[in-house]
Amino acid sequence: MAETILALRDVTKVYGVGEAEVIALRSISLAFEQGEFATVVGPSGSGKTTLLNIIGCLDSPTSGELLWQGSPMKDMGKTRLAAYRRTHVSFVFQSYNLIPVLTVTENVELPLLIEGAHDTKNIRERALEILAMVGLSDKANRRPTELSGGQEQRVAIARALVKKPSIVLADEPTANLDSHTAGEIIELMRNINAKTNTTFLFSTHDQRIMDMARRIITLHDGQIERDERHEK
Repeated sequence: MAETILALRDVTKVYGVGEAEVIALRSISLAFEQGEFATVVGPSGSGKTTLLNIIGCLDSPTSGELLWQGSPMKDMGKTRLAAYRRTHVSFVFQSYNLIPVLTVTENVELPLLIEGAHDTKNIRERALEILAMVGLSDKANRRPTELSGGQEQRVAIARALVKKPSIVLADEPTANLDSHTAGEIIELMRNINAKTNTTFLFSTHDQRIMDMARRIITLHDGQIERDERHEK
């Protein structure tokens, strides 16, 4: 049985107060195992991005709790919580968020430089290793403006993977890509998932991601409508 690394217990998220109150998530309870390839789906406003933001600690629940390896994260304190975000979680966004003045290699190195726990030689070696994994060794010295959208997203994936996270959270990662390129990106992430046992959790409207996911969590009005697992 795979290890449960992350769990949400009765998580509710409310924005605003009084008449402006919006309930984004309602009593969500979920558990994720190491190596999952899962996606959260549902109409706009169903709570997909809010769920990912809470898992990534970009936001906090109004009530309920998040547990990492069985320990409530509200009990961790600021130092351990920052370590969780820095070490265990990476993000891939639809807008890539690359730094245009840096080369491809320098963009990928950035998380390790921020972490401050590696020497320069090891950082460069790790960045080049990950760029080879995503098929961009020949673009290592280019800048983002010299790349196609698909190549930029590959750089973003490499940057997410360079610190060897436990979980990659991908918010609509194929939304700005053409159909062919989107298919290549999904296949790339599926192969990385199989090779590294990194957990991938997507929010998406893309049917191709749903078709390749081994778990589909459907949200509606901030609640879990279905949680289905598929053997693929």
